[in-house]
Amino acid sequence: MTPRASPDSLAGQARRLYTEELVKGLVGLVQTAMDGARTLLDKPSEHTVFQRRRELVQSLMGGAQAWHRGIVNGLRQVLLHGVSASRPGDLPPPGSAQDPLTLVSDDTIELEIVTSRLALAIMDRASWEFSDLRSRVAHLEGRTELDVHDMLRAHVLARIVFDAWRTAGQTLEGWRELQPILHEEFALLVEAAYHEVNRWLMEQGVLPEVDLRPFIRRSRTHPNAPLGWQAGTGSPPYPSDRFEASGYGHPAGLQVAGYGGWGRGRDAGGAGVGVGVGDETRLMTRTAPLARSREHAEAVLGRLNRLIGRHVPDFAPSTRSQPLARQPQPLSPGLARAIESAEQGMRQRLAAATEYGGPPITAPVLLEELHQRKQALKKAAATPEERATIEIVALLFQSILTEERIPASVRVWFARLQMPVLRVAVTEPDFFATIDHPARRLIDRMGACVMGFDSAGGGGAGSSGEALEREIKRVVQVVEAYPDTGRRVFQTVLTEFEKFLEHYFRNENEATRRGVSLAQQVEQRETMAIQYTIELRKMLNEVPVQEGVRQFLFHVWADVLATAAVRFGAQGEQTRRMKRAAADLIWSASAKVTREERAEVIQRLPVLLKALREGMAAAGMEAAKQDEHIQQLNNSLAAAFTAKAAVIPDERLRELMERLDSLEEMLPDQADVEIDESMVLDLSGHQSSELEVVLEGGSMPTPAMVAWARELQVGSWYMLDRGGHSEPVQLAWHGMRKQLSLFVTPQGRCVLFQQHRLASYLQAGLMLPAQDEALTVRATRSALAKLDVDAGRLLS
Repeated sequence: MTPRASPDSLAGQARRLYTEELVKGLVGLVQTAMDGARTLLDKPSEHTVFQRRRELVQSLMGGAQAWHRGIVNGLRQVLLHGVSASRPGDLPPPGSAQDPLTLVSDDTIELEIVTSRLALAIMDRASWEFSDLRSRVAHLEGRTELDVHDMLRAHVLARIVFDAWRTAGQTLEGWRELQPILHEEFALLVEAAYHEVNRWLMEQGVLPEVDLRPFIRRSRTHPNAPLGWQAGTGSPPYPSDRFEASGYGHPAGLQVAGYGGWGRGRDAGGAGVGVGVGDETRLMTRTAPLARSREHAEAVLGRLNRLIGRHVPDFAPSTRSQPLARQPQPLSPGLARAIESAEQGMRQRLAAATEYGGPPITAPVLLEELHQRKQALKKAAATPEERATIEIVALLFQSILTEERIPASVRVWFARLQMPVLRVAVTEPDFFATIDHPARRLIDRMGACVMGFDSAGGGGAGSSGEALEREIKRVVQVVEAYPDTGRRVFQTVLTEFEKFLEHYFRNENEATRRGVSLAQQVEQRETMAIQYTIELRKMLNEVPVQEGVRQFLFHVWADVLATAAVRFGAQGEQTRRMKRAAADLIWSASAKVTREERAEVIQRLPVLLKALREGMAAAGMEAAKQDEHIQQLNNSLAAAFTAKAAVIPDERLRELMERLDSLEEMLPDQADVEIDESMVLDLSGHQSSELEVVLEGGSMPTPAMVAWARELQVGSWYMLDRGGHSEPVQLAWHGMRKQLSLFVTPQGRCVLFQQHRLASYLQAGLMLPAQDEALTVRATRSALAKLDVDAGRLLS
């Protein structure tokens, strides 16, 4: 089909349709933003946060229509006249160069950060639709790429949106409060608009099948790419049949035209952190990091099966990729005897190092020993499939045992796993077909834990490293003791190893024991503070309490009650005293219409203020902040003296006191409490020389990153980029529902993250796994490389 109008006319109509689709959805988007602001206001939060959210709601009620009009006018202006590249205060768009070096104002930098993040959020969702639309419009206009200021680009819309926001009198702080909602809503709107324009262009016969090749160009290699991929040899770390056309998540060295790096990222303090916005977008793909890692591992296994299938027909991928279709097969008698003999020989050979305190056996010695055993096993094998399996398992362990980050004293225990793994690899076909086989998972989990410490000294050494080593020894010995149970013994010891890690970091590891204890106290306090806030809200819902007093109880005194409950117990005298202070405050702030009532307030006030100050001080609040709250309460008490406050009947006050006294009985279940960042009252109060609480830094995380933060495994090692330097940290503890996570450095310094902040660090690339792939996946790739060179060794 040929286009029914001139190409230039179709391109213009496409931009007009894009504008109409955006305008059509703006009313609902603005309403959603207002609803989101009201929802935030209803959430428990610190007093300053509450005030900021209240101001945001009030500002939007008066300025939402102006913001809507500003976006509509901005879109129509760009549609009619295009985007001026020389507007005052604008920074250059993505991928362009800035001519003269000039000082840039803080407002301009903030503008660029906000609009860049919005554009990134849009492209994270709409990249596929945009790539198709870009191809079609560029084809119509006879060019290879859209203009850098083309209105179809996300950064142009982002600039219009935020310009209209500021023009409507809205603040940067207000935008940040609503940023997750705004990002999600604009991403959905733009994706739908791109889709509608693509559908219309296809109806006009414009590129029904889009070819992305003209838009892929070679660029400078990303500095974090693996060396083999940088050099153009080997396979990319995350192979894909189709590159993401946005340029996000591409294998290193390839990107789509027009999407280069957008500058360097900054942490909350303004210091460069070495992660640019372009780098950040690599982590903002539609596929979650865990899913990408799994796809990579499955691709490696699939390639191994295909390679073996070409040389050993009965080892074909069609049979190996469907483990449920094949029943476990027995070992041939000769191979069974050979494996048992090899297992006994290995135990005796390695006993000098593992049982009798001899010097650790070096990797070359281990490899020579395993090579000799392999040859004997191959001679005993009855089928080509058995010989191929023996060779592959040998190659896997050759890679594992030459991993320098595995301590020598632990390496011998990995070596002793080779025969049990060979036994299940021969008898259970899905060992080579799935990454979820418990034997693979056990090796990966133990490897992830031990590759961060050197038992000869340094991080994790000493008694803590010895405890982990003893557990690995126990695991291997249990596996050896039950040779005929197949995957069941691996699954059992894997579960036991996970339980050991939890106990180990909480009770045995000297570097983490104190940190975990502190982190648990933090979690308990924060959880109880939220529980108290929820119950206080219910309790005071229908009581005419002065607003200033109400907010003080919700945002300050709930934390005081939680602190006292953690330290002295829920029914401790100090905790009960803090509850009585809350009741006294409510009574003092109610209307006082008689001279006797006012005299009683004056008489009781010094004791009440003393109790309030003591409570705030015990919760870690600074004196200046205490003074601020006391002043606000004085205003409420003054209102009571002038009878401006409502009267609370005596029987209602007695009921309140009784409910306060038994407050713990009414608290919601801890499992139902979510410690999100808006509800954490003030984690900075937990800072100490033994515990560092991360309160700032990172980037706005996607849902995929939040999910990834929940799935990080205890014992795994990461590289944390913070304060201008990078250091290794080990995940030592997850709190209830994984809302708090504790990491420890090799020097024993403990670092606590709230879930959302951890996801922010993962999003910005400030927290990266020390291992880019699991131990068995790396070993499989190493085996593939050797088999690519000499596949004949499978049957030799």
